[in-house]
Amino acid sequence: MISFKIKATCFFLMVSLLASINISAQVSLTGIQPYISYHKSKSDFKIADQGQTAQIVVSEHDYKGVIRAAHDLGDDVRKVTGMASPVMVQQSFKKGNIVIGTIGQSRIIDQLIADHVIDVSAIKDQWESYIIQAAGDKLIIAGSDKRGTIFGIYDVSEKIGVSPWYWWADVPAQKSKRLYVKAGKYVQQSPKVKYRGIFINDESPSFSGWSRKKFGGINSKMYVHMFELLLRLKANFLWPAMWGNAFNEDDPMSPVLADEYGIVMGSSHHEPMMRAHKEYTRRVKEVGPWDYTKNAKNLQKFWYEGLERNKSFDNLITVGMRGDGDVAMGKGDDEANMKTLHQVVADQQNIIAKVYHKPLSQVPQAWAIFTEVQRYYDAGFNVPDDVTLLFCDNNWGYIRRTGPEKEKNRKGGLGLYYHIDMNGGPWNDRWINTTTIPKLREQLNLAYQTGINREWIINVGDLKPKELPIDFILHYAWNPDAISANQTFDYTVNWAEGIFGKEHAREIADVVSKYAKYNLRRKPEVQDPNIFSFVNYHEAEREYALWEDLAVKAEALEKRLPIEARDAYYQLVLYPAKASAGVAQMYLNVGRNRLYAKQGRMSANDYAKKAHDLFDLDQKLSSRYNDSIAGGKWKNMMSDVHIGYRQWSMPDSNRLPEMKVVMPLAVPSIGIAVEGSTNAWPNGQNNAQLPTFDVLSKQSYYIDIFNRGEDTFEFTAKANQPWIKVSATKGTVHREMRLFVEMDWSALPVGENQGRIEIKQGNTIVPVSLTAIKSKLPDSEKPFYGGWGEFSIPAQKFSANIPGEHASWTVLPDLGRSVACMGSSNVNMPSEMPAKAPRLEYEVFLPVQGNAKICLGILPTQDVNPQRGLRIAVSIDGEEPVIIDARKGFHDEFQQYTPASLALSPGLKPLPPLGENYALVSRGKLRRNEVFDNLRWLDVDLNVKSAGRHTLKVFMIDPEVVLENIVINPDDRYPSYFGAAPVEHPAAKKK
Repeated sequence: MISFKIKATCFFLMVSLLASINISAQVSLTGIQPYISYHKSKSDFKIADQGQTAQIVVSEHDYKGVIRAAHDLGDDVRKVTGMASPVMVQQSFKKGNIVIGTIGQSRIIDQLIADHVIDVSAIKDQWESYIIQAAGDKLIIAGSDKRGTIFGIYDVSEKIGVSPWYWWADVPAQKSKRLYVKAGKYVQQSPKVKYRGIFINDESPSFSGWSRKKFGGINSKMYVHMFELLLRLKANFLWPAMWGNAFNEDDPMSPVLADEYGIVMGSSHHEPMMRAHKEYTRRVKEVGPWDYTKNAKNLQKFWYEGLERNKSFDNLITVGMRGDGDVAMGKGDDEANMKTLHQVVADQQNIIAKVYHKPLSQVPQAWAIFTEVQRYYDAGFNVPDDVTLLFCDNNWGYIRRTGPEKEKNRKGGLGLYYHIDMNGGPWNDRWINTTTIPKLREQLNLAYQTGINREWIINVGDLKPKELPIDFILHYAWNPDAISANQTFDYTVNWAEGIFGKEHAREIADVVSKYAKYNLRRKPEVQDPNIFSFVNYHEAEREYALWEDLAVKAEALEKRLPIEARDAYYQLVLYPAKASAGVAQMYLNVGRNRLYAKQGRMSANDYAKKAHDLFDLDQKLSSRYNDSIAGGKWKNMMSDVHIGYRQWSMPDSNRLPEMKVVMPLAVPSIGIAVEGSTNAWPNGQNNAQLPTFDVLSKQSYYIDIFNRGEDTFEFTAKANQPWIKVSATKGTVHREMRLFVEMDWSALPVGENQGRIEIKQGNTIVPVSLTAIKSKLPDSEKPFYGGWGEFSIPAQKFSANIPGEHASWTVLPDLGRSVACMGSSNVNMPSEMPAKAPRLEYEVFLPVQGNAKICLGILPTQDVNPQRGLRIAVSIDGEEPVIIDARKGFHDEFQQYTPASLALSPGLKPLPPLGENYALVSRGKLRRNEVFDNLRWLDVDLNVKSAGRHTLKVFMIDPEVVLENIVINPDDRYPSYFGAAPVEHPAAKKK
């Protein structure tokens, strides 16, 4: 095996610093301070102590969902203390009772208001608000409406130690024999986002297979658990599973129970008027073709019957129409489709008015601007003002539009349909969680701050294993202002503490943050053995080591947890971390196998075995999830195929990518490979050449000596210059051996120097050439970046941050592929020209006069405000800034920028030229684009008037652009995925 020497300065190791960037303040998204105590103080209310529990009283006149939730609270007290709180459905209460009720529905609560025992003026007539009031002899939970009361009940449940995920992730309750509520009144104001929910989608084979095994199908027996989870997470909305399923018809009790529990139901973006697509396919002969130009009458009848069936329930109705089976409508003619869609929506609203007999503004409706529908909106199509505009993301988590200024006063408001799971273009992203909390916060904050706050519906796939992002999104939607960019890790720590306790919470938060982050850099379904470089910047080794460290840490933590917490830990932490690591490392081993086989190395076979072992491990990990944890409760839940994708859709089975077997030569034979090259020598074609050494970076490069045959051989390594230092000058090789080459800089002459190392085995001599540059080091009062060849600067390593009038650049910790990004402190900032724009400055050393190639790595922000544009600017020193269209390299998945689309949409601007296709960018190569890479590269050439130290300046023109990395002078001779590892040089003042 090879022992790799890896410099500690590489930015990948900086990931370990993430926790230190985030502040440690406790995150509270609801605004209510902790009110549970485990020791009695004066006037505190006793829930449980000395083997006694408080009785719960709820009015028989209250909603069934409130009464049901009250019983849940009684049982939650049992989960925590061992003894349930009895629940009495009656009109009277006494001292020591927990009194629960809804204003205007509960006679008990209304009497307490009339007697001035409680003041509900802060919540009366508000949406989903509640108060919790403890005053010694009673605890009162009063809600402004049905869900407000239910949310208040479940708030107490969570605070006493019952996780919302107790059923869906087998989270044990945090035990205590004593429970008190601190004296006081706790008021919860209305949520900032009105409708907050999830979409169960892409549910075959995993979710559907599990449901069939556990419940006999996707039916009300399953859904009641989902309804309860949503309410415990203070959510209120659901798009039900629809792959071959019909929520209202498969089990008629499902909509009845949804309404009873308090869940608002809808249907997906392409299933209008509360009719599932499966309802149509079941009666297609009766209804006829899904073509409104030919079959409007029958489709109207179909929609009317569905709405009539569901009118007594709480619904948010999807309007509009797409093609049969979630595809574009018609024959692809946008103008014809818009004309048809105009009539569709008008007729649907007529049906709604006929069914509901009330003003349309009182019936919640939404129109999803999904995929090609965005083209219609951009071309001027719109729906009536009382319909919510449901904007969408690019299917991989970047919103396509912020809230348009012209829609800010829309009566129906603005909403968001967002994916943390995708089955479809640009590629599947289904199996595991690949969405980080910092990314969610950055994108959802962008939506919320620009007025998208009426409805957030999240495509969560199978729900599992997306528990953490679901938890964050639904909590965040309650009050997006409550958590800043530098509190995302604190949120995750609090989440871990609520599930596993305080002792290991930070370590667990670190694991779940990192596995999602590493997946985001290259999602499992778009992995390929050729993504990372095996010969430049130790890239593949570093990536492998990060995953290895994470898997080891996750396994070690499991052993330190109590037995009762391990099922939850496997689902929420260990499986996603270790399985993700295994898949990533498997692809890296396949890639190294292929490279080493090409070079003729026998160790190629070792990496093939490692890949096979990890492939087998993946199956074992899935089997443990499906068959063992929680007594087999989650059978079939981890059934998604996730290895061996060749197109966007799921393969029929997991397949290990092709690998090579190397057969040894009959006699020992030397092979040489050097850092920076995929070739091997002797090859009779060219000479081996190490990358350039320079006095600023003082690099160390490797030479691998390997055996292409059986037995062993001896070698010698001799340098032709005294300033060349080789880690070994002779040795015996059985398999392979790594030498490191460095310079003795004190002995090296000033200037550009050439040298050579000759490696000899018997009569075979392999020369390895090298170049070393020694020059005067630059003077600098600040740390700086730079040198000969390619170098990188992390965005957050600026030397100066100069604010503008309306905003400043701010650090966004843990966002993106590395330690942090730089974004705007005010995403509503008006566009600025460079002279007044917020500015970042970076100290750089450029040793060569003339053209400098600059690549800005930004997050793949969409064309969120197309009429205005998306821009950033850059300059060197005092030169005129160059404004760059930040859509450069934009992946036009939905054909918005074709000539035909642009002709219909005068507000859209044509995409700019793609720019240089550096190896760093690799545009057009297999599974390489800004979406799959989670980074967009913007290139520009700047003139350097003189060699030496300079100041690179980056200007915020539009506030949605997020800067992650800067690569200067990308060198295609040494291609890599991340670019050269950044090296910060210390300040060096002139003596």
